[in-house]
Amino acid sequence: MNERQSAEIICVGTELLLGEILNSNAHYLAQQLAQLGIAHYYQTVVGDNPLRIQRAIAIACERSRLLIFTGGLGPTPDDLTTETLADFFQTPLIERSEIIADIAQKYAQSGRTMSPSNRKQALLPDGAEVLPNPVGSAPGIIWQPRPGLIILTFPGVPSEMQAMWQQTAVPFLRSQGWGQETIYSRTLRFWGVSESVLAEKVVSFFDLQSPTVAPYAAKGEVRLRISAKAATEAEAALQIEPVERQLREIAGLDCYGADDDTLASVVGQLLQADQATLSVAESCTGGGLGQFLTTVPGSSAYFWGGVISYDNRVKVNLLGVNPDELQQHGAVSEEVARQMAAGVRNRLGTTWGLSITGVAGPGGGSEAKPVGLVYVGFAGPDGQLEAVKHQFNSIRGRELIRWLSICNALDGLRRRLLA
Repeated sequence: MNERQSAEIICVGTELLLGEILNSNAHYLAQQLAQLGIAHYYQTVVGDNPLRIQRAIAIACERSRLLIFTGGLGPTPDDLTTETLADFFQTPLIERSEIIADIAQKYAQSGRTMSPSNRKQALLPDGAEVLPNPVGSAPGIIWQPRPGLIILTFPGVPSEMQAMWQQTAVPFLRSQGWGQETIYSRTLRFWGVSESVLAEKVVSFFDLQSPTVAPYAAKGEVRLRISAKAATEAEAALQIEPVERQLREIAGLDCYGADDDTLASVVGQLLQADQATLSVAESCTGGGLGQFLTTVPGSSAYFWGGVISYDNRVKVNLLGVNPDELQQHGAVSEEVARQMAAGVRNRLGTTWGLSITGVAGPGGGSEAKPVGLVYVGFAGPDGQLEAVKHQFNSIRGRELIRWLSICNALDGLRRRLLA
C-alpha cells in the first residue's frame, strides 16, 4: 500500500517526552485505526514547541493523508497545536462564537465562571469544522487545509479524546471513504519457549502477505500476532483460522492461549473442567501468585486460598515442613518446595497444592544459592509430589524474577493438568 494513503498519529506534550504520563492515546488510536482498516505507519511525539511541532507537521504531510493530533488544545500558553497548525498552513484563526457559548454553558452547569483564557479554545483556523467535545471544554477540529489532506485534533485527556473519536471522527472518516475495511488480529500466546526457538519453528510464516504473522516478546512470554485485512471481521477471521491452526500444531503445549488469555485464566479453566481446586504456598513471591490467580473473575470456584510463608516458622508450624530437612537443605530447596506444596494442599483440603520458594534478590544470594534460584513445588491428587528448579538471571531484577516465578509455576501446573 502507498504510504501516502495512510494515517499518522502526532501526540503533542512535553510531559509525554519526560515520561510523566503514559501515552495511552496513541495506543487507543492505533487500535481504532486497525479496526477501521486504515493503514498506520508512523507515530510522532513532540514537545510543546512551535518550531518542532511545525517540523513534525512538515514531515507528516509528505508521507500521510490523515494526520491525527492529540494534546495542546487547552487554554494555557503551552497549548500550541491549533495556532501552530494555522501558522504552518498560513491560515488566520477565527473566533467561533458557538464554541464560547458551549464552554460558558459547561462552566455554568458546574457552578463556575468561564475564564477569559478559555476564549483561546474558540480560535479555529479559517475553514476548519468544529470537532465537538461532549465531555470537556476543548473542542478539536476537522480540517482539510489542502486537497488530499485531512487533519483531526483532539485534547490530550483520554476520556475526552475517545468520546470525540467515537461520536464524530469515525462517522466523518467513513463518510470520506476511510474505514471501509477492517484489520483484525489474533494473538497467540506462548510460555516455556524462547522467541528465537519459536521463530525458527515458524519462520516460513513470516513471509506471508495475507494474513501476516509477526513475533514479539516481553517478560518471558512470546506472542505471535496474526493479522488480516478484509471487508468484515468475520472474513478476516476466516483468513486467520488455518494459519492459527498450523501454528498451534507446530508449537504444541508451548502455546497456552490467545488474545486476552492469561496463564491464570487458562489454569482456572482447566481446574474447573476437572472440577479441581487449588491452594498455594509462597515465599519469595509474597502473595503475587495468589493475587494473579484472583484477577480472574469467578476464581473463587477453584482457588481456595494460600499461605505466605516468608518466615521459616510459618513453613514449619503452618505448612508442616520438616524442621530437620529445612535445616539441612535450606528454605530454597527441592525438599522444602515439595513439602510446602503438600502442606498447603493438606491444610486447605484442595486437589492441588502449588508452592514457590527462592531468592528474588537483590541480596540474600550465595555461591550455592545465587539470586534468581527458584523452586516450584507441585502436589497433586494421585500422590504426585515434585519440585522443579529454575535459575533466572539475577540481572533481570527482583520484580521480574518474582513474575517469572509466578508464571513458571502456573505454566507447570497447566502442563500437568493437560497431561
